[in-house]
Order: sequence, then structure tokens, then C-alpha cells
Amino acid sequence: MSPCGRARRHTSRGAMAVLGWKFPRTRLPVGASALCVVVLYWLYIFPVYRLPNEKEIVQGVLAQRTAWRRNQTAAKLFRKQMEDCCDPAHLFAMTKTNSPMGKSLWYDGEFLYSFTIDNSTYSLFPQATPLQLPLKKCAVVGNGGILKMSGCGRQINEANFVMRCNLPPLSSEYIRDVGSKTQLVTANPSIIRQRFQNLLWSRKMFVDNMKIYNHSYIYMPAFSMKTGTEPSLRVYYTLKDVGANQTVLFANPNFLRSIGKFWKNRGIHAKRLSTGLFLVSAALGLCEEVSIYGFWPFSVNMQEEPISHHYYDNVLPYSGFHAMPEEFLQLWYLHKTGVLRMQLDPCEESSLQPTS
Repeated sequence: MSPCGRARRHTSRGAMAVLGWKFPRTRLPVGASALCVVVLYWLYIFPVYRLPNEKEIVQGVLAQRTAWRRNQTAAKLFRKQMEDCCDPAHLFAMTKTNSPMGKSLWYDGEFLYSFTIDNSTYSLFPQATPLQLPLKKCAVVGNGGILKMSGCGRQINEANFVMRCNLPPLSSEYIRDVGSKTQLVTANPSIIRQRFQNLLWSRKMFVDNMKIYNHSYIYMPAFSMKTGTEPSLRVYYTLKDVGANQTVLFANPNFLRSIGKFWKNRGIHAKRLSTGLFLVSAALGLCEEVSIYGFWPFSVNMQEEPISHHYYDNVLPYSGFHAMPEEFLQLWYLHKTGVLRMQLDPCEESSLQPTS
């Protein structure tokens, strides 16, 4: 009997008397049972509840602003939770140690596809995670428009380890606000398709674009979606062929899947977490101190003035794929409890005035 059918057996006799009739003792049709399962699964992923709107969230943040203090106890506790659920120190990237040859892994973004690590794939992995752990003071830099004219570049550059999202521009016009230092930057395969034509034609523009990241790690979810594997491998071979300074690391799908479950259990319901939240989660497990910048998915700043979506453009994301307000509220809670520091105000007041 289907789960929906079994649920009928728990109806109390009193309720049956009130209803005045009994359920027939027959099985649900196969189609109806399947539909029931789909509906329950949908409600599990997208439960019915009301999230505060943008205006309410912004006003709530403004009302709750207080002087921030790091809570070492809370930070250590959260780091322990990350270690227990997701083990970022060992699973953050695919290595020869955690992904031996012959091992079968499932793509974390798809239910139907798995892959087996063969000799050619195995040879692309480092022996172990190359990061010198624990990392000390980490800055995770998102791409929010709140960074524009923030003057936070110097403060970001002071971190020991700087992580960035989705190959952001770091040209001279942005350095004052977002800094220039990078130790790790993510690169989604969709960016390789959209900006660099999957590296099927000229690769020079891609190689030139990577130079701004100096000796950094390029962190790619090559095994999240089947369509992302080939572009990610092309990035690896392109940079290797030209002797580039950057080193490609592939995200471990087991790590990404565990991070997704971790936040789903804490109320984030979306098709997929944003790259930013994945990166902050990793930092909280790898770093002793974490500060985040540019994590503000709203159309107004702290002075309730209109801002662009990114610090470099105003291109909006696809609706319904990520749950950005939910993610922000989780990060805001970690800020309030002293686990991490979220920079929302300008770092240098003078930067609010455009320079001539």
C-alpha cells in the first residue's frame, strides 16, 4: 500500500464517525499513488510559508544593527558542526585520497547520473587538499552591488586568504571597493559557456582573463551536473597547456551534497544553494575567522538607496533557482551571533563620493 494509502489507517474512530463514512479498502491507482508522492516531495522541497519581503528584511536589519563582536565559542561550535556534517578539510576538493580510481560517485545536482573515476580523471586530482589548514583570517567576497563605492578593497586585501565567486572583474576601476587579492575563485561551467564559448574556439581571451587572479585556485563544480564536466575539464587542460599560474580544483560532489542537506535542515528551500553560500560554508569549516563582503541580494543599500544587483552590472539572476533572501537571513543570524562578520556598511566613508 502506498504511503498516502497507509495514512488512512491512522484516522481516529471519532473522526470517522464525524465524517459519517469510511474509506474503501482498496489500493490507490498507480497514477494516483505516484501523484501523491510527487505532491509530498514538492511540499518537502518547497513548503508553504511566508518569507518576509525585501522591505521588511532591510528594515529588520537596520533595526538590529549593533556593534559586532566575534564569539569564539559560537564560531568553534559552528565549525564543529561543519566538520561533522561535511568534513571540508578532507572533502572540499576532489583528491586522490578521497576519490580513488574506480570509485563511483553521483552528480550532486542530478538524480540519474553517476560517474566512475578512471585513470585519466584520477590523474587530474592533487594527492590531498593543497590548502594549508587551518586558514587564519578569511574574506569571502560576493558580487553584490552593495560593494560599489564601499571602499572595502584595502580591508579585503588584509585577509590571509581571499575567496571570490564566479570569476568577477577585478580591473582598476573596482579595486578600491573589492580589492585585488585572490587565493581561490569559483568558476561555474555556465560562465565558461556564456563568456568563453565553452573554450571551443579561441582560448586566448580566457587565459588573459585568468591572469588577474594571479596564483589562485580555480574551484569548479565539474561533477555537479553532467553538462558541466566537459567545460570544466577544458578549463583544466587550457590552463595546463599554457603553463598558467592558476591551479584548477574540482569540487567534491559529496561535499556539495552534504552542504545542501545541512542548510536545507536549517530552512533554506531552493533548487540549489548559491555559489556564495557554498563558499561561505566551506570557509566556516576551513578558517579560524571569516568575514564576508557583498552578500546583499536586495535592490537598496543600508541607506535605502537604489543599487545595482552586482557591483559591476545589474543583470538579475534567474528567478526561482536560488533562495537568496533565505540565505541572507541565515548569514545575518551567524553575523548576529558572532560566528562570522558580515560587512554591510562602507569600509571607508570617503569612498561614498566619486573620485575625479
